[in-house]
Amino acid sequence: MNDAPRPDSRTLTAAPGRLDAVLSALTGASRSQVAAWITGGFVQVAGQAALKPALKLRGGEALTVTVPPPPDATVVAETVPLDVLFEDEHLIAVNKPAGMITHPAPGVTTGTLVNALLGRMSLPEQDGHDGPDGYRPGIVHRLDRDTSGVIVVAKTVTAHARLAAAFKDRETRKVYLALAAGQWKALEAVQVDAPVGRHPVQRQRMTVGGAQPRDAQTLFTPLDTLPDGHGRTLTLVRAQPRTGRTHQIRVHLAHLGSPILGDAVYGRPSELMARHALHAQFLTIPHPVTGRALQLHAPVPDDMLSAWVTLGGRLPEGLERRPDVRGAG
Repeated sequence: MNDAPRPDSRTLTAAPGRLDAVLSALTGASRSQVAAWITGGFVQVAGQAALKPALKLRGGEALTVTVPPPPDATVVAETVPLDVLFEDEHLIAVNKPAGMITHPAPGVTTGTLVNALLGRMSLPEQDGHDGPDGYRPGIVHRLDRDTSGVIVVAKTVTAHARLAAAFKDRETRKVYLALAAGQWKALEAVQVDAPVGRHPVQRQRMTVGGAQPRDAQTLFTPLDTLPDGHGRTLTLVRAQPRTGRTHQIRVHLAHLGSPILGDAVYGRPSELMARHALHAQFLTIPHPVTGRALQLHAPVPDDMLSAWVTLGGRLPEGLERRPDVRGAG
């Protein structure tokens, strides 16, 4: 017998008002919890997915809420080798491999970065650790599962609060490297300022615009371009996001008509890459205790280098040197 908890599904009758406020009153859940249900695609109004907490209800509509059970906060510590870039008593910085999820979430309880970190240390709890996004002690920012590179995790409550504030206040500097489809004119930098929101139909995707769009800016600098062997071109691109929206770099490159190589969600699969070719190469943060700039670097991984070299590309001089990222955010 399978004793795993099943999703809680119920149908309620709406009163007039905002969707999030009405659901909060009907279920007793907080407004923030209800908003997470809505934006996560777990709420339907009259049989149609509703992704906007501010949706106005006339009253009388059938509201269907299907909420997955919260993840078990007891996460197993696992012995997993980690490429540690920096560590002290306040934080740890890791070169996350592609394929590793940052933290446990509904349906994923093992093999995450949090599991691996708990295998070598204790991590602080923080508000919302058992929320809809999963159990995330010490986590202050995330990388997509198939994005490799620098990620920082707090080891104390104080460090977590200060690092979270630094990311929120845009006191960090991030530099990514991507292999993107298409040839860029004259290899000139492009600044993209386009809000990113959840796709109105496919809730696992983000899009420019979409539901509840939030401002998003990314500076792209093409470094080199070459044929991809299929009658198209491929460009080595440096991305410096000023904001940190979900899938931001991937969405912005697709918006430019230059989706990332191997990105099956926003582009197409590739024989050259088993995952999307995106790497968090540099991260600069203020140390949570000393306040001094901590500059972190994760070398470009072999799979991206191999794909580029296989096509006949050469590595630009200074690829592993930290570029000037003033104002990049």
